Amino acid sequence: MVLHITPYSSACLHFLDGLSWSLVFPCYWFLDRLLASCVATSLEKRQRSQDPCSFLTLCVLISAPLYLLLLLASLPFALLGFIIWAPLQAIRQPYLYTYCRPDKHQAEQGQAGAGIGEWRPQGRSFCFCSANVCLLPDSLARFNNLSDTHRRAREVGKRIRNGASRPQIKIYIDSPTNTSISAASFSSLATGFRRTSSLDQRPDQTHTTNGPADTETEPATECPIHPSGATDCPVHPSVNDQGSAECPVHPDGADTTAECPLHQGETKSSSDCPIHTSGEAPDYCPLHTSGVQISISAPEPDPQEEEAETGNHRPGEHGGADTGSMTASRESLARYHGSDGGIGISSNNTLSHVPRTSIFKRPGRKRRHGDETFDHDISAFFPANLDFLALQEVFDHGSTTRLRRQLHRYFPYILSDVGRYGWKGCCSRFKFLNSGLMLASRYPILDARYECYPNGRGEDALAAKGALFAKVHVGTSHQEQRVVGYVTCTHLHAIEGDASVRCEQLDRLLQWGAEFRQSSSIPLEGEKVLEDLVAFDVILGDLNFDNCSSEDKLEQQHALFTQYKDPCRLGPGEDKPWALGTLLDPSGLYDEDVSSPESLQKLMENEEGRKEYLVFPPSKSQCPASSQKGRKIPLKGNGRRIDYILYSDEGLQQDWKLEIEEFSFVTQLAGLTDHLSVAMRLAVSTGEEEP
Repeated sequence: MVLHITPYSSACLHFLDGLSWSLVFPCYWFLDRLLASCVATSLEKRQRSQDPCSFLTLCVLISAPLYLLLLLASLPFALLGFIIWAPLQAIRQPYLYTYCRPDKHQAEQGQAGAGIGEWRPQGRSFCFCSANVCLLPDSLARFNNLSDTHRRAREVGKRIRNGASRPQIKIYIDSPTNTSISAASFSSLATGFRRTSSLDQRPDQTHTTNGPADTETEPATECPIHPSGATDCPVHPSVNDQGSAECPVHPDGADTTAECPLHQGETKSSSDCPIHTSGEAPDYCPLHTSGVQISISAPEPDPQEEEAETGNHRPGEHGGADTGSMTASRESLARYHGSDGGIGISSNNTLSHVPRTSIFKRPGRKRRHGDETFDHDISAFFPANLDFLALQEVFDHGSTTRLRRQLHRYFPYILSDVGRYGWKGCCSRFKFLNSGLMLASRYPILDARYECYPNGRGEDALAAKGALFAKVHVGTSHQEQRVVGYVTCTHLHAIEGDASVRCEQLDRLLQWGAEFRQSSSIPLEGEKVLEDLVAFDVILGDLNFDNCSSEDKLEQQHALFTQYKDPCRLGPGEDKPWALGTLLDPSGLYDEDVSSPESLQKLMENEEGRKEYLVFPPSKSQCPASSQKGRKIPLKGNGRRIDYILYSDEGLQQDWKLEIEEFSFVTQLAGLTDHLSVAMRLAVSTGEEEP
């Protein structure tokens, strides 16, 4: 179970690979720029139509012939480099495993990853996310109406990191009709909060793979009333005044039971609560540690990164989408509903008064239909405390490096550069692109394997599409047994009408998964270890078929859905009413209505908006290649849902159970890709009680 930390087994091979690529790269870059100058995005077409004599048009007319001449001049060097590069790919490792130990600042911000401490009897919750980010070479990305792949890669990483590093907050709502806890990852929270996650989402911090083990404790929660370092906080009385019976918020003797938003009725107080200094605290107290732990601090940007970006790109110059991660969703940070009472968060990161019954709640977000046992929503942010991230279409090498650098500021363990180039084994056709898969984890990765689908056709055969399997260590039982989980990331054949190809790939996916679980469970020779306890088995990825199209009936009835459960599915050909399509209409990516996470979120909550901007199953009266926008014919379902998160409860320990806590469709990558992301929080319970 050795993870590959370098592409080649020797430094000499690594040098030859770098030398060959340095000879090939100029030709590759000139070809990419030449094709990109010939394929314009809808935004560029709009700009040219508004000003036919614009500077952009002039640049295209001059640059295209220049790129062609330079391409021809670089061809001899590229041919020489290719002769060296192609044979090396047969012995190249199928993936690159990287581990980045969090620095002190990341640990203080709560972005240090998850530990593998002792497995608690009541179990844990794990959050999974899948996203197709369309990081193709720039010329190919333009066929999906996207451009500037390197900038998008950096921005994708920032948004994922900022969304996932939000706090895991549980807020008790004081309402006669709602006594539940506010959702764990609602989208009205700022991305700059310091994470104060709940115990079931924040395992003990322990590093064991690439360095000495050490334990990080959760930073103390700051007072949400005053900034750090204040000495005159009305909530924290001095040491000599601790026995005072007066309300620290109303020192002049006001009727606290009638006016103070932090008291209600004739309740008793608790010595543990900073507001209620004696007795028992009411359940709704928003400052009581059992109800809310909020600490506000904005993560500091990387100075080198900010300087590099400032020199190359300016905010807003790449179209309708705001590309600044720290500001792209800033309008939602201070958003609240109501007029008075309660506590909320204002735009200056301080607590302000809002209705007690609407603390951090926004109408129409978290929903639960009928007998549904979990919450589901459309969120403008990635879930807080995201544990596992599966990405597809990370094809471009430079984009992979930029994206990995951003994600390592939150995820310590990453598998990237997955797949094969050239000719190798079952991948009989020459592969110009790798698999495009990437897997990021907050938990240590014990073992990994990549398999290539051998039956690709057409243009899909030019990429080494396949499946990436990983075994992760999520805890240790009282009996010193490892508690592990299995995560699979995959991307299936994309060409429409090739249902038999996808079904064959699904067959292989199940077969390879079973073989990987079996092989990774066999201890090394001479090693005596207890059998692993399996907590979960999850498949994430872009399967390139939906559960509503009549053309996809063969895939909808595949055995995959008998072994794995789809939270959005009622049965073959029928999704749950709240399930949302994940494929956006590329022609509308630069419209103002979908240019930001918040605007896209609002649009997806509206039926007319979904009909306008989502891709729907093709109908007989509609040409599949024509645009979706503005058509009046009836549309089936809520769009094509081709991005999946599936889980299996087979193979778990006796009495262990899996329950979904929430399922989200995420719009935070608005303007950066033509897919919506999907996320799921899965609770693993052991059936035991806390001692």
